[in-house]
Amino acid sequence: MKKIKLLLVEDEIVLAGVVKETLEANGFQISHAENGQQGWEQYLSFRPELCVVDIMMPRKDGLSLVKDIRSVDEQTPIIFLTAKSETQDVIKGLQTGADDYIKKPFSIEELILRIKTLLKRTQPLQTASNGNNGIYFMGTYIFDYNRQELRHEKEQIRLSLREADILKMLAEKPNITTHRKNILLDLWGDDNFFNARNMDVYISKIRKYLQHDPAVQLINVRGLGYKLVF
Repeated sequence: MKKIKLLLVEDEIVLAGVVKETLEANGFQISHAENGQQGWEQYLSFRPELCVVDIMMPRKDGLSLVKDIRSVDEQTPIIFLTAKSETQDVIKGLQTGADDYIKKPFSIEELILRIKTLLKRTQPLQTASNGNNGIYFMGTYIFDYNRQELRHEKEQIRLSLREADILKMLAEKPNITTHRKNILLDLWGDDNFFNARNMDVYISKIRKYLQHDPAVQLINVRGLGYKLVF
């Protein structure tokens, strides 16, 4: 059975050793880098299928590393590991291009669950109704879930994995409210405060992407969730 290639960029050697050993025991092939510069070099040579990156590191911090990765690769899932827990740090990390964010201290079981959840969503999924072959027609937009693309005559947007997942959930039920809790549990596996703030960031970004067609609106249904109208 083919092992999933995972790049772990973490300067805390003891923590990195525990994470590496546990992930290897769970069937992953791990490449470990001790700083952001090594992380970039190993990303280029190792070509991982998922990256787990600490934010605070010497030589090149995690935010800078992820910016470099996203300049050449918009699809490989990335999870940030960090001791920072302030909301602004969460937002900054997600805006840089991460797909998920887990704060220290964390359980290895939770990290493995997050990894497996993201990896599942990198595989082509069967879609329903308007989404035959992963294609959704929304007003003057075409949303290609499998390619993670939102196309309009004025702009073609490459979506992050998480953005594509959220938009897919909403596009599958046009004009119907999708509850916040359902999105959080389906995509993050937990509806805690930090995941909810993460989702709000993605919702805001998706809303901006849809600005070219006034007939397509992502509506906040107060106290319930979100509704995509088109």
